[in-house]
Amino acid sequence: MATLLIAEHDNASIKDATNKALTAAAALGGDVDVLVAGEGAKGAAEAAAKLKGVRKVLLADNAAYAHDLAEPLAALIVSLAGPYDAIVAPATTRYKNTLPRVAALLDVAQISEIIKVVSPDTFERPIYAGNAIQTVKSKDAKKVITVRTSTFGATGDGGSASIDNAAAAADPALSSFVGEEVAKSDRPELTSAKIIVSGGRAMQSRENFTKYIEPLADKLGAGVGASRAAVDAGYAPNDWQVGQTGKVVAPELYIAIGISGAIQHLAGMKDSKVIVAINKDEDAPIFQVADFGLVADLYQAVPELTAAL
Repeated sequence: MATLLIAEHDNASIKDATNKALTAAAALGGDVDVLVAGEGAKGAAEAAAKLKGVRKVLLADNAAYAHDLAEPLAALIVSLAGPYDAIVAPATTRYKNTLPRVAALLDVAQISEIIKVVSPDTFERPIYAGNAIQTVKSKDAKKVITVRTSTFGATGDGGSASIDNAAAAADPALSSFVGEEVAKSDRPELTSAKIIVSGGRAMQSRENFTKYIEPLADKLGAGVGASRAAVDAGYAPNDWQVGQTGKVVAPELYIAIGISGAIQHLAGMKDSKVIVAINKDEDAPIFQVADFGLVADLYQAVPELTAAL
């Protein structure tokens, strides 16, 4: 069995999601090749070549792949799909957008956000916001799979794969890049952060996130997250959102402040190793999944905690 893993990268390096998706791809058995598509992405290709268990790296270095447009990237993947039995990618924003297009072009059913490889054709994936686990067996000749990376360990270095150039596919010209606004932060990315401090609607304003959540995160060297309610209210940017419709995370420590614990939020963070909840409502659902709970006014408790660190 041969698998093509689509790398998540920033052109210069490989993202942690790729290392974790590689663990899932390797569990399928057989050879694993990695596709690095971007512009000026030689650095990322060289990093991918060092990953343990990679047979070869395909580098598609072209301006068409510079801005994560789903249509040209999907066309590229389909053009390379011929010799592969499975196409695997981490379930990041980029590939949640791209892989369904690949599956449609190949006329197969996508298997989304797997959490376990039972066999090369059988997988487990969460449904109903993680309240049930579905076992899926696919009869498709080609499997198109996204991986919930929070449930897989990261594959380390130790390989020395060759790097081959992959020709760009014809651009479908269905979309074009207009512009982007990139949020820059010195804090770790949510999906790779070992500690995350999240705030909910109880924070009441963007200023309170700055005053209470961010100083605590800075003390801990943590990423900052938010519930969907806080994001929808404008208290936090969209890329901070944790939950079923945001980012799925599994840090070593997750601190939920002023978050009630709606099932949609729990679906994105309940695999965290240690969960700490601070909420003045002792009946808040978040306490049902928390390892440590503090029933207190966050406006008093959080500054005290920050000062004590």
